[in-house]
Amino acid sequence: MLISALVTFLVVILILYLVNLLPIDGRAKQIVRIIVIILGVLSLLKYIAVF
Repeated sequence: MLISALVTFLVVILILYLVNLLPIDGRAKQIVRIIVIILGVLSLLKYIAVF
């Protein structure tokens, strides 16, 4: 369980880093960051067995 949560956290960090490299405007980057963070938090909550 801890390994899965750690892998999920690392994947979210990697996706956020890659979003910063995309050549899109700031507003679109902000929206994508929010979506990625929400999905990451939901995945972590799933591994902690809240859902």
